[in-house]
Amino acid sequence: MYKYIIRRILIFIPMLIALTILVFGLSLAAPGDAFSTQLDPNIDPEVYDQQREALGLNDPVPVQYLRWVANVAQGDFGESYVYNGRQVSELISDRIPNTFYLGLFALVVTVVVSIPIGIYSARKPYSLLDYGATAFGFFGLAVPNFFFGLVLIYVLAIELSWFPSQGSVSAVGLEGFDLFLNKLQHLVLPGLTLGLAGTASYMRYMRSEVLDVLGKDFIRTARAKGMSDRNVLYKHTLRNAMIPIITLLGFEVGVLLSGAVITEGVFQYPGLGTLFLNSIGGRDYPVVMAIALLLGVFILIGNLLADIFYSIVDPRIRYD
Repeated sequence: MYKYIIRRILIFIPMLIALTILVFGLSLAAPGDAFSTQLDPNIDPEVYDQQREALGLNDPVPVQYLRWVANVAQGDFGESYVYNGRQVSELISDRIPNTFYLGLFALVVTVVVSIPIGIYSARKPYSLLDYGATAFGFFGLAVPNFFFGLVLIYVLAIELSWFPSQGSVSAVGLEGFDLFLNKLQHLVLPGLTLGLAGTASYMRYMRSEVLDVLGKDFIRTARAKGMSDRNVLYKHTLRNAMIPIITLLGFEVGVLLSGAVITEGVFQYPGLGTLFLNSIGGRDYPVVMAIALLLGVFILIGNLLADIFYSIVDPRIRYD
């Protein structure tokens, strides 16, 4: 097992190199730069050319790439072109906790809601709840997240005033439990929005996998030996049905963080998503490249965690 983990970590190296090339290449392919949005007819164009030269934007592409990779390897993502020269790592460290909390909240909602309903739908197929879960699944997959978020804002924030619709905290100076409760209230609407598509798809996957496992020979043998339905479900069925779900959960780590880009924009939630959108609009490419690289790393880590959890859920799986 440990040898497999080491091999997977070593495989990260060429994948990370390919990821850096892709991120850097896309940033170069994008039109303009940060100074293109700041052009002032009253300022001599040579001033902008001097600034580009000082930042190394006129250097050959290989030189720019190697300089950027060398700095990233040392944890230096450079300075922002837009946010008054602030370090990119500082901007990300200020925002990443909010995005992490949002992704964790959405993941908890997805798992807590989808897995029990999927199991019940498989045990009671064609029941009223099964039909309702199926309808909700199609609804969740068909409706875009941003539209569902706008509906939640209108109903729960504007009409009912149950939850705040923007930001991560209502007032400055909150501490302790009051701060925790206030942040939790701000997480509800974007968390529900982000977890909608995942909840809908996971319900269908869970129902399908449990139904498939319940029809296996070893399940019939366990029942023939007099084992209760509860033990059959939790000791035999779920261990096998959860293997494909864990695969999806590994991808979900990166998907939730990247999907939060649109959700955070709808709710003006101060996380990596809003920083990413604002940086794209301002052509602040050091920030854009850093966030894109982080999202790619999160996906790679999620895949590694999924492989590790394989052997925990199913002891038959061994990595030599």
